[in-house]
Amino acid sequence: MLHRGHESTDGADGGELAVPMAWLYAEYIADELLRTGDLMPPTSFEFRAGRDALALTVFLSDTDGELSGIRVISQLENWLSLTAYDQPWQDWVRGRLAELTERAAGSGTPGPDLALAAEAWRWLEETELLAPDLDAVPGGAAVSGEDDGPKVWTPAWRLGLPLGHLAIHLF
Repeated sequence: MLHRGHESTDGADGGELAVPMAWLYAEYIADELLRTGDLMPPTSFEFRAGRDALALTVFLSDTDGELSGIRVISQLENWLSLTAYDQPWQDWVRGRLAELTERAAGSGTPGPDLALAAEAWRWLEETELLAPDLDAVPGGAAVSGEDDGPKVWTPAWRLGLPLGHLAIHLF
């Protein structure tokens, strides 16, 4: 039986609160994967970039709309392949968001899950983080620590995606 009160998950029509359960669950999975990997402090921007990149991967790869705890383990290989270095992840994200937005517009019920996913993608694209320049060829001088090497401003998704990929491997 559906409960139609202030805590309804059915939609925002009639002043009801729409709870973005699919997005929140995807964020929870991503958060747990990153915390288990212990790669970054949970309060860092790098952690947020990794969490958002992983949450987008989890949310957008769920083509049936049935995220469930039992399927998480069976999806790890899929998420690994989507977040691999040689994959056009950002193009896949843009395509899936466009597809879901079009589908939601056609049904007349854009959900809060999609809005949060789009906001996460916007943050990952527009936010730049200072990260080691992995493409730099070290000059003649020796680099003593990771903080001493060349750095470059990069979109948050470029840093978060490999962190998320590594977290899946470590899980």
